[in-house]
Amino acid sequence: MVAHPPETLEGWYALHQIFRFPKGKPELAALSRTLAGLGGQLTPARSTKGSSDEVNSADAGWSCFVRLIGSSADIMVIHFRDSLDAIGEAQQKMARSSAGKSLVLVYSFLSVTEAGLYHITADLARAAEARGGKVGDADYVRTLSGRAAAERESDHVKRRLYPQRPNDMPYVSFYPMSKRRDPGQNWYALTLEERSRLMHSHGLTGRRYAGRIQQIITGAIGLDAWEWGVTLFGKDPLDFKKLVTDMRFDEVSAKYAEFGDFYVGKVISPSSARSSRR
Repeated sequence: MVAHPPETLEGWYALHQIFRFPKGKPELAALSRTLAGLGGQLTPARSTKGSSDEVNSADAGWSCFVRLIGSSADIMVIHFRDSLDAIGEAQQKMARSSAGKSLVLVYSFLSVTEAGLYHITADLARAAEARGGKVGDADYVRTLSGRAAAERESDHVKRRLYPQRPNDMPYVSFYPMSKRRDPGQNWYALTLEERSRLMHSHGLTGRRYAGRIQQIITGAIGLDAWEWGVTLFGKDPLDFKKLVTDMRFDEVSAKYAEFGDFYVGKVISPSSARSSRR
């Protein structure tokens, strides 16, 4: 079967910003005010799409601050919004805030929540070949539209596209990643059937950590140098180590994955920032 991309569903845009304090001293009171103004976990962001019936239109995203541990940086700010323009507004609001003016940006990552329809795309490609058609013809597009719409309405996919921050998972790990394009290890040269098989096996590994880790996958092809971002929220930071180790032994990671830097820390809320002020 000819290699071609899987169909995807997209939801909220995401921006991860990594900052350091110029003098290594956190200004927690300023962070508290900034987080509240950005629409932190206590105050959801307003929708930029009006009174749409679209899922989560009344809760159009959120921002949170993560105090980094074991990193050369100090703070990670994560924004989720319902449009690229809204992400831009959050970025500007952060830059103009009292906290933002005292922070030095050392890294940022722009992406959008994504659900890859590998299995559905592979099914439709096989069906097109069997009937003598091709991927992208009228029958393919019509069937795909119906199946993608049904998939988008499922609770599982809604949670992936419009993730809610779990209050009982205060630890966070974020890292960017890409698939290899080396001779003999080129992910994009594999058939869709093979990529679907590998991703299915990879997903089964992640499901073993349900209830312990919330995983948010964001796509960044065309938006950033890396191709995906992975944001993990967890109850126990050791689960990050265990999950990533397990996944690296999956064939899809062992052969085809490249990883960027990892940023790990703990969510700080406006109330905790105020209580920590010295």
